[in-house]
Amino acid sequence: MSERLDVALISLRQILRATEISSRALAKACGLTPSQLIMLQVLEKEGGAATPSLIAKELSLSQATVTSLIDKLEHRQIVRRNKDEQDKRRVLVELTDQGQATLANAPSILQQRFERGFEKLENWEQSFLVAALERTAMLLEAEDIDAAPVLDVGGINTVSDE
Repeated sequence: MSERLDVALISLRQILRATEISSRALAKACGLTPSQLIMLQVLEKEGGAATPSLIAKELSLSQATVTSLIDKLEHRQIVRRNKDEQDKRRVLVELTDQGQATLANAPSILQQRFERGFEKLENWEQSFLVAALERTAMLLEAEDIDAAPVLDVGGINTVSDE
């Protein structure tokens, strides 16, 4: 193998390991997946409540995946479903007090560190990085794999093994 190939493979492995380590640390700290934590952050940003369709749009996830996430969090009493006061046909997902406490005590996740660093890059650097990552996905023949914009390992709606 060439030196460049070794460096590329090491970098890929570091990214995979960092994602796995971050997901496991989050699961150990508060029992959440990165997707679940980001969903709670969306609810907080929306004033503590939002419709499942808004959550799905914000997270770029399917309605079915969001429903599964809500079911798991509702079972743990982190969120609850309530009828909208203005329109009884709509359901709102609301953070519970336990959900707010969980969110307040959750550690920063890898995705947030990436977002902060990415936003600091110049436009040309962001474009270059996106192009390189898209090309990497193509080289791995992974460009057609359905994936949400969430740094997580395994399924989006399951907690990683501890």
